[in-house]
Amino acid sequence: MKIKSVELVKTIYKSNDKYPESLNGEFVFVGRSNVGKSTLLNILTGRNIAKTSKKPGKTASINFYKINNSFYFVDLPGYGYAKVSVEERARWQKIIENYFSKRAWNIKLVFVLIDGRHELQKNDEILLEWLKELELDFAIVMTKMDKLKNSERAKMIRYYNDLYGENYTIIPYSAITREGIEKIYELIEIFGGV
Repeated sequence: MKIKSVELVKTIYKSNDKYPESLNGEFVFVGRSNVGKSTLLNILTGRNIAKTSKKPGKTASINFYKINNSFYFVDLPGYGYAKVSVEERARWQKIIENYFSKRAWNIKLVFVLIDGRHELQKNDEILLEWLKELELDFAIVMTKMDKLKNSERAKMIRYYNDLYGENYTIIPYSAITREGIEKIYELIEIFGGV
């Protein structure tokens, strides 16, 4: 798959903000703060579209990127330990919940980024169960895999495969080695990204 054009067409800050036209579906990227979501989007598009930072919580809105004038990459705010106010976290939660309730019909696939160095955290588990309830297809992207020794890596891949591998795709990924990128492109093609 080749990404020829990328355009930020809409930024949603409030649950009553208007969503863009539907196009040919949406590929959603979601994960805990500081899991590497912005870096992955930049690698996939070959452009510096999403702000990266050592400080968690950089993405504070829902960003719709039009890809090849055909479909969207949707970047959701990170969740988890970001040091933001309770009010700001509540706002993020509200716009994310509103997004899924209003746009589920147009979502092709959700890429859930999880830090592959750790077992499933409660926030991640809640999100995955919610996606199941909404009957949305998702793939788990295990980030930061280059930081693990081979034995630890094999153990963590086994762990996530045992939890979700029977029904969902598990993708070991590294921003450093680019492992997993081709698999992500492949899934986008399979699920209708053109």
